[in-house]
Amino acid sequence: MSRTVTVGIDGSREGLTAADWAAGEALGRDRLLRLVHVWSNDADAVTPSDPENQRRRAERLLHTTAKQLRQNHPDVRMETSQSAGDPVETLTAAGDRADLLVLGSRGLGGMKGFIAGSVSLAVLARVRHPVVLVRAPHGEPTERTPRAGDVVLGLDLPGASEEALGFAFGCADRYGCGLHVVHSWALPPVHGPDMAGALAVLLDEVAAERQAQLDAALAPWAEKHPAVTVTRQCRQGRAAQDLVEAAEEARLVVVGLRHRRHRFGAHVGPVVHSLLHHTAAPVAVVPHD
Repeated sequence: MSRTVTVGIDGSREGLTAADWAAGEALGRDRLLRLVHVWSNDADAVTPSDPENQRRRAERLLHTTAKQLRQNHPDVRMETSQSAGDPVETLTAAGDRADLLVLGSRGLGGMKGFIAGSVSLAVLARVRHPVVLVRAPHGEPTERTPRAGDVVLGLDLPGASEEALGFAFGCADRYGCGLHVVHSWALPPVHGPDMAGALAVLLDEVAAERQAQLDAALAPWAEKHPAVTVTRQCRQGRAAQDLVEAAEEARLVVVGLRHRRHRFGAHVGPVVHSLLHHTAAPVAVVPHD
């Protein structure tokens, strides 16, 4: 794995916003920023393009983007790369070679929320290292100043993702902000004659158990990052809804993704999917086994 922050650009407003965010992240991490553009050279396309014209367009795009990024981030170390091929395969391979892969997210016009787009979702479902999806702010070409607020971490229990914990604590420490950890849980089914009484007892037991699990998962990371102020939200609820609400003022939202294979292929799961559709903040997805 190379020590880079890699960003995929395609000439869109969202891609430029993602590149600007990635440049700031590369500076904060003291990493090389790598701009990647993939163009199709499919001879079976309805209107195939001349490869030389595609290459020249890619060179212009990379040059223009790099020039603008250097104006906003003059100290960033940068390299560019272009290739012909399948965008999903190329970006997935690039993400697996990088510390961090950053992709843009496509807007839904005036509606609240966004959809990541088929390429970003396909890469997200396959890549083995952290990916951040960045939404372009409404009415602005790029977001040159980071969002205010804390880092928000959605944590699954038991079996919390150590990769997501390390990523979230590291970001909060580097940004100099707090970390807000969200864990939502549901009660198992209850059967018996005294439903109300059994439910009340079970509610207290599960709440105490999940709080203890959360505290235990956070303790070693809080010790490693004593400068990070940690707040906890551990309650009965719906994970997707609670995370979207907590992320409203977040600087960054972090969530783990356990890779599973379905008969229809890889997928990102309902919680991640909800975040990508309804959260304006950058969303970091951290894969784990």
